[in-house]
Amino acid sequence: MTERPANERELVLAAQRGQRAAFSALVQMHERRAYAVARSIVANHEDAEDAVQDGFLHAYRALDRFLPDQAFGAWLHRIVANAALDITRRRKVRDADELPETVASLFRDPAEDGELRSRLTAALDELPPRQRSVIVLHDVEGFKHSEIGSILGIPEGTARSDLHYARTQLRGLLSDMRSEQ
Repeated sequence: MTERPANERELVLAAQRGQRAAFSALVQMHERRAYAVARSIVANHEDAEDAVQDGFLHAYRALDRFLPDQAFGAWLHRIVANAALDITRRRKVRDADELPETVASLFRDPAEDGELRSRLTAALDELPPRQRSVIVLHDVEGFKHSEIGSILGIPEGTARSDLHYARTQLRGLLSDMRSEQ
């Protein structure tokens, strides 16, 4: 597991006593990785931000049930992953009634520009959601298999297997790019 900062436990305890500044410090400490978790699950930047916000709100409300000897980041990332999965489920229900036209968003994540990025994004979208999450969490964000298993609520071996199948499927989906070079 990832090593926790020495003061994380103290911040958790202070936040549990109602010190908002302590919870704010925990948010700052974990917001980047929480975003990475959410972004690996949802389709766009806006949904990832919503998932992170929902996750932090849920964590704040459930803080009294958190055991301070556990890793706060792992607990939080699981909450954020669940929030992102909820957003994905709601979007699927909402999108089921819409026409299949796609309209380019006026507000785009700057990291989504370029032909390679768009091809990779399209290929990632072809993967089952869990495989997409595993490959992004591992290969892009650098999470370990055990951490991914904890975040997504799957065994470590399943995370390894999903990563293998996701990479194989991506190679197939992007195989024509090799011949273009």
